[in-house]
Amino acid sequence: MAASKKDPGGVKPRLVRCPACGGDSVYAPSNPCRPFCSARCKNMDLGAWAAESFRVPEETPPDDQNFGDPKVQ
Repeated sequence: MAASKKDPGGVKPRLVRCPACGGDSVYAPSNPCRPFCSARCKNMDLGAWAAESFRVPEETPPDDQNFGDPKVQ
């Protein structure tokens, strides 16, 4: 199969959902913002990380229990 002029690798670009806005995004080397659809969405995500909006949920013990390794206490 011959490669087309639009896609020199001969592989059809894959469309994925943009993690920021939910729109279509081309997941290919031609999109420097991948997996985001635009630089705006990429920067919004970076800003959310910088503001620590994304956090891993952490289970904390109740106030009446000690925190940490019981052997050390």
